[in-house]
Amino acid sequence: MAFSRATGKHRRPSALSRKTASIAGVAALTTTGVIGSLGSTAYAADAKSTVEDTGLTKAVSIGDTLTERIDAQAEAQQQEAEKAAAEAKAEAEAKAKAEARAKEEREAKERAAREAERKRLNSFTTPISGSYVSTGYKAGGAVWSSGSHTGVDFHAASGTSVRSVGMGTVVEAGWGGAYGNNIVIKMNDGTYTQYGHLSSIGVSVGQQVTPGQQIGISGATGNVTGPHLHFEARTSPDYGSDIDPVAYLRAHGVSI
Repeated sequence: MAFSRATGKHRRPSALSRKTASIAGVAALTTTGVIGSLGSTAYAADAKSTVEDTGLTKAVSIGDTLTERIDAQAEAQQQEAEKAAAEAKAEAEAKAKAEARAKEEREAKERAAREAERKRLNSFTTPISGSYVSTGYKAGGAVWSSGSHTGVDFHAASGTSVRSVGMGTVVEAGWGGAYGNNIVIKMNDGTYTQYGHLSSIGVSVGQQVTPGQQIGISGATGNVTGPHLHFEARTSPDYGSDIDPVAYLRAHGVSI
């Protein structure tokens, strides 16, 4: 029997043999689970050495810088969002204030318009624009059946517009005997006004009239010597309840 190695003599294992044995041992330890703790310690040491040796510590610093940049960007975005929200709020408040001012102005204008209309409706005017009294109240003469003038005559050529002196309701519109075509209006203050000798009538009984509204056209109907407007102020719609028409108009603010 031949031997490649002398019996009884021991040689140091070769490098290849040691490496093979080491690999086999590791394999065996892995199989039994022993390698777990030992390998972890060794690997951790090697990993630490590798991090320090390869400069990965610097990579961690870069990561911190990136995080700071992300945080800064998020903070900037938050600030922009807050700024936009503040601007939107300020704009909404400014718009609300402008709308409130506009509403107040509209309401003020409406109040002024209502007040002006109220004053207009409660105002009085002359029955003939730009005219004058040609025959005064209580003037005497045979031409009047009562012996005196129960109203005043305003100078007016035929076809002149005749106006209601104030706001009221028409209670008579038609033929009035010696007054010719005439209109009687119950005024809002409870008094009455009469308009006589008209050539035409433009209102009807029950109609509401306002100050200065045209109610007819002057003429020379009834007991007259020429065209004019006979105007009376009364305490009732009946003949004989007359009062001074000039004093009546002046008491209601009309300059005459």
